[in-house]
Amino acid sequence: MARELDSEYDVLIMGGGPAGSTLGALLAKRTDLRVAIFEKEKMPREHIGESFAHQMMPVLEESGALEKVLASDCWVKKFGGIFNWGETPMVAFFDHRNTMEDGVHRFAIHVNRSEFDQILLDHSASLGVDVFEETSVKAFSPDETGCTVTLKDGRSVRGAYFVDASGRRNSIAAKQKRDWLSTYRNIAIWQHFTGGKPAQGLPGDWNIFREDNLSPIGCFAFRDGWCWYIPVKKVVDGERVTTHSIGIVTVPEILKQKETDFTDQKVFIDTVNKVPFLKDLIQDAVPVQDHMLTATNYSMINGQFADFDERWLLVGDASYFVDPLFSSGVAFATNQAANAALLLEQTIAGDIDEQSKRDLWRDYDEGWHGMAETFALSIDQWYHALGNADPDSIYWRHRGQGPDLDIQERTFDVLLNTAVTPNLMQVITGAPMQGPGPLSRALEAAQPEPITEDTPLRLAEGTVVRESIAMDVPGFKAFVPAPPFDNDVDEKTKAAYAHYWADPVANGDTVTSPVAAPVKARRFSLPDVADSEEVRGLEREGVAELVALLEEGTATQRQLADKLTPVQQQLFARLKRAGIVAANTAE
Repeated sequence: MARELDSEYDVLIMGGGPAGSTLGALLAKRTDLRVAIFEKEKMPREHIGESFAHQMMPVLEESGALEKVLASDCWVKKFGGIFNWGETPMVAFFDHRNTMEDGVHRFAIHVNRSEFDQILLDHSASLGVDVFEETSVKAFSPDETGCTVTLKDGRSVRGAYFVDASGRRNSIAAKQKRDWLSTYRNIAIWQHFTGGKPAQGLPGDWNIFREDNLSPIGCFAFRDGWCWYIPVKKVVDGERVTTHSIGIVTVPEILKQKETDFTDQKVFIDTVNKVPFLKDLIQDAVPVQDHMLTATNYSMINGQFADFDERWLLVGDASYFVDPLFSSGVAFATNQAANAALLLEQTIAGDIDEQSKRDLWRDYDEGWHGMAETFALSIDQWYHALGNADPDSIYWRHRGQGPDLDIQERTFDVLLNTAVTPNLMQVITGAPMQGPGPLSRALEAAQPEPITEDTPLRLAEGTVVRESIAMDVPGFKAFVPAPPFDNDVDEKTKAAYAHYWADPVANGDTVTSPVAAPVKARRFSLPDVADSEEVRGLEREGVAELVALLEEGTATQRQLADKLTPVQQQLFARLKRAGIVAANTAE
């Protein structure tokens, strides 16, 4: 770790968790930028979030940290999930359909977060990042030539840009108030237990993990919420053992009743010992500590994630966090860090003009807001389904207490964007969403107003199309999107992804990260129309072919449906929604 603080750096990062450490490592690997990380705590330290989604693994490989993580003894390989929302559990491997086709498991890990986070922070330091533990940031002040960060001990340091990766209790940079992201304002209560049985041992023909002893996460619903069940390797009484993290996710008002105050360890243990399927795994389970841990008010989002002129950006939980369901938090945080690395590299060291820089900063802000809002809608859809399945459930009683998530224009853009399909959780888990709910209503609303199928179409009068560069958000590496978009992924690419996942460390160079460099794009706008939204289309989405068809102005919607790929159709839908596609009345 660094012993002396320099007077000036290119990038100042507040927070040494997975987001900050990954960002620092990526910048150190790719650039000569001077980077400092300020972590307020002394590592190692306990942290919630012990089970990951597979989209995180390629980012760790890209940063160089994955090899070190896998060489440690703090992890258990994770192959998918068990989700009991009814009488028979739903099960899926990661990227289930492709796994079944090629026989190669996409995998993630369950970890002891204190050790895992320490490995990532130490890795960034080994690459040349100056890391300062037990060092709190007190204030941030931008100016025309850079910014000044003031530390709690009174020292100050200059930087070109400031990154807040300090978690959900920030922020000293973002001026807008954090707001609720999900309509379900949950609380998590948990503790580690010894003596639990592995979830893959559950009996039943449904259990695809049992035959080969493949570890999943277990998620088990009950009347007052749902439970997670995660194997975690920890050192207990000086010995390395596999514990199980057992947690309850519920709504805070439940805790006001004595019989459902899950912060009381006896009440917690009595409750989880009655949960279907989970109870069969924990009959001999003993808590490691005599008190429960809690996390509250976590489903929140900042109104702005980045400000080019003010020289700051947010990464990880500092920007948003949705819910522990589907283990998405660290996967999103580390992939956001990869986008932030591209953003800072191009801004500080890249050979691009100011407009291109502003385009990338806007892509980062709007793209990740769209990710957060869309994923929140998907999570709410699952809780809505949970309530539908059990009228006695707290989620049945709770679901009518608040309005649906406010749908932003950027949310529609992501719902109709090829970068992230609306059923993102199906990508993560293979489990389908059920029933009507916030997401299905949003999808209906996201569809543009119909145009008669036999009417010729063109770009609307006054449309400006400019060529630019863009950022692919989220730009998951070695990732095959869900139908219908994977129809555009050729078999050679799928084979390359399967080869990559067989050994991501050894085969890291066989697949290129989508966020290693900016991509070419075209941006559409109606500058003379008030409140007009700019729509971006990536060149690899086939935007040039679509523009040519619309400029010709003779193709009808029916004809375009036959000519466009699924990816182009989604871009076409976004253009229609923005009013940039219009009927060609001259035909």
